This record gives sequence, C-alpha cells and structure tokens, in this order.
Amino acid sequence: MITATRWLSSQLYRPARRSLGGQSLLLAFLLALSACGGGGGSASSPAASTPTPNPTPVGSATSTFGLSLPRAGLSAQDLGIIVAEGDALSEAMAAYYQAARGVPAANIIRVKLNTSAETIAASDFTALKAEVDAKLPAGVQATLLTWASPARVVGSCTMSITSALAFGYDAKYCGGCSGTSPSPYYDTESNKPWTDHKFRPSMMLGARTLEAARSLIDRGVRADASQPSGSGYLLRTSDAARSVRYGDYTGLPANWAGRLQLSYIDNSAGAASDAIVGKTDVLFYFTGKAVVPSLSSNSFLPGAVADHLTSFAGVLPSGWGQMPATDWLDAGATASYGTVEEPCNYLQKFSQASVLIEHYYRGDTVLEAYWKSVQWPGQGLFVGEPLAQPFKDNASFTLEGSQYLIKTRALRPNSNYSLEFRTGPTATWTSLANFQIKRAELQTLSAPLPPATATQLRWRGPCPNNNSLQCTLSESP
Repeated sequence: MITATRWLSSQLYRPARRSLGGQSLLLAFLLALSACGGGGGSASSPAASTPTPNPTPVGSATSTFGLSLPRAGLSAQDLGIIVAEGDALSEAMAAYYQAARGVPAANIIRVKLNTSAETIAASDFTALKAEVDAKLPAGVQATLLTWASPARVVGSCTMSITSALAFGYDAKYCGGCSGTSPSPYYDTESNKPWTDHKFRPSMMLGARTLEAARSLIDRGVRADASQPSGSGYLLRTSDAARSVRYGDYTGLPANWAGRLQLSYIDNSAGAASDAIVGKTDVLFYFTGKAVVPSLSSNSFLPGAVADHLTSFAGVLPSGWGQMPATDWLDAGATASYGTVEEPCNYLQKFSQASVLIEHYYRGDTVLEAYWKSVQWPGQGLFVGEPLAQPFKDNASFTLEGSQYLIKTRALRPNSNYSLEFRTGPTATWTSLANFQIKRAELQTLSAPLPPATATQLRWRGPCPNNNSLQCTLSESP
C-alpha cells in the first residue's frame, strides 16, 4: 500500500485504488498533485494605455534596446522525425509531415524496425534509442514517431514507446499498479526540454493509413494560431473507478469563464448519459470509460484534445477490448493519450485537464501541453500531431511614447515577472517594473523607460526547470 497526501486539499473523497482492467481493488490513497490551472480574478498588473496602430519595435532607430520576449511552443526546427526505414507507410507519412511542417532534412532519422509487431523487446529498443540519440542533431528538443506499431516496449514491465524514447527504458517508469518515477517536465515553464531537462518528449502519429495520417497532419496545421472558440467537456461518468479525475474538473468552468467555454457534466448517479452527443465544436473532451459511446456523433475542431481514463487505451491497435486512443484521432481529435499496461487509477498516470488546458492556452504545442499534464507518464502513450498550436502566442515588446508595452498570453498564472535595467556590464540590476500575473490571458503590461544611463534590459520570471525560482528569460545585447 502507498500512503500519500491529498490530490486536492479541497477534495475529501478517498476512493480505493482500482484496477481499471477488471474488478479487483488495490487499496491506496490518492497521491498528491499540484495542478496550476486557470486561476481566478483579473490581472493586477499596471494597465497600459491604448496602443497606437503602429507601435515602434524596440531595437529600431528610436530605441536603445532590442529585447525579445521568449517564444512559446516548439517549432519545426525543434522536432526530430523518426522513420521506420523501408516501411512504405512510415516513409510516406514522414515525407508528408516534413513537407507540411518544414522540418529540416537533418532532423529526419531512419531506423530499422519491425512495424508488423505490436511490441519491441527492451534490449532491442535500447539499441534503437542509442542509434536515434546518436543521429539526432543537438538542438532537437522532441520527436515524432511515424508508425502505429510497435507502441509498447516490453521487459520486466511495459513502457510506452513514446515514454521509453524520452526517458530510456527503465523499470522505474512502469510496473503495473505501483507508483512510478515522475517526469521532470511536469507542469514546467520549459520550452526546450532537451536543453533544460536532458530528455526529449515524444509523440506517435498513430495513423494506420496514409489517408488518415494526412487528415491528422492537415488538422494540426489548420489549428495553428486559430484561437478557437470551441467548447470543452469534462465528464464524471457512472464508472466511478474511471472518473477519479472529476476533482480536477469541477472548478474549471468558472476559472476559465470569459476565455474558454468549459462544461463539467456530472453523471455519477447514472441518471443521464455518460457521453456528449451531437456537439459540433469540441475542443476538449476528457472522460472516464472503457469505451466512449456516441463518439462519431460529435465534430472536433482542429487542435482538439481528448482522452478517456481506462487501462489499455495505449495498447494498439486493439485496446484489449477497451477503446484505443487512436479512436479519438479517427473521430477528428488532433491528439490523445492512453496507457499500455494496467496502471490502476492513479491520477498522476493520466492527463490533468487543468494543467493541459492552461499550457495549451498559453501557447504550447499539443505535444508540450500533453506531456506537461502527466506527472507519471512512463506507462502512457502520446498520439497525434505534435506541433498543433491553436493558441500560438505572438509575444511583443514595443516602445510607445514614454513607455514600453509588453503583450503576451504566455505568462504563468499566480507568478511574478519583472523588467530590469542596469547601467554597465558589472552594475547591479534595478527593477523597472514588476508584474503579478493572476490568470492565463492575453496580457498587455506597461513599464516606464529606464534612465538615459541604462545600457541593458532583461525580462525575468519563473525558471524553466523550477517554477518557484526566478530566472532571466531574455536579455538585451
């Protein structure tokens, strides 16, 4: 038995740990998670005056400084594409993806792989990963696998191939109904996981035909910067063992009011439906069922994210009698997730909607937002189009009259940021403006100009590998 603190201090339920693939119970308390999602209230940052139609970019002839805010979201240059050499479908999917996204040719890595097998032995996988790591350019931050099998790495326990490629095969990341090692990437501010954490999160395209792959890739591309106004559906179903995430759902509709339309649906009593039916604007759909009914009746927006908490959604292609995660992609979602061995219903082994939605809304790609939302991802398979970025952030730092304007949606809720200057290369940094960010939204912040003696500016905020610390996020020359 694993003894632990509460997942949410406000949730007082204590369900028994359940094996989702059957009826057996494993007694253990819910483990702690701190999901920082949404937030509430309005930003207390200084209000900015209405910007002129053509603000002057900092670094122009009218300004001394050239400070650029950090970008949010991985780019095509950050992604490596792993191809099963000689497999016609894998080669074709990789070629289509490279053309659609503009991935550099140097980032295309070919490996020998038996794509007719559902699993790969841990020893064979270790050799494959060593080859991939040796071939990938140093700047690659994440990877995409262009096949649907094998999806599992089998040794003393079973890891998903996406997690094994990120961490390396290691039994501390799997092992059935037990706690596993956490991801250093969970709910972080990192936009370069390889640089910051020395691991590359991975996603599998998951399509079994070229037509399906093209449709999925095209949806991901259409999602970019679309700023969708679709709806999110958070379901607590009559399946109690698979609905343990409901504590994360209840406050989200109110927290995101005015920015996203989220609906919490409680059918725990079984009086209504365990599914949404006939919705035409699905952007998020999180639920708990072995098989999700009425899936084909709904229409998903480009960039939509959906998953169901159950045991074997990551066991491709069959799900061992449960609905595989790829059924969400076939229905029109752009990314999904499922586990590849019996995980039991630990919250940490599944996506936390509060974390995923926040990072996605702030400008992360779907690969980043999904990976950041799972605290123990070793048994979980990530599938979809990794670079989909519907809430792409176009951050700017501009000069208008006697003040700087900072515009971005990427700032972390409940966090502090500051703009500082100094008057020489060894001088002390001095605060120019401090900002307390209350919630995720498009922020327009203003700061006064520094004194004429200033020689540098810098922008500071939560560190990429430790949200509670302050780091320099960008600095002028």
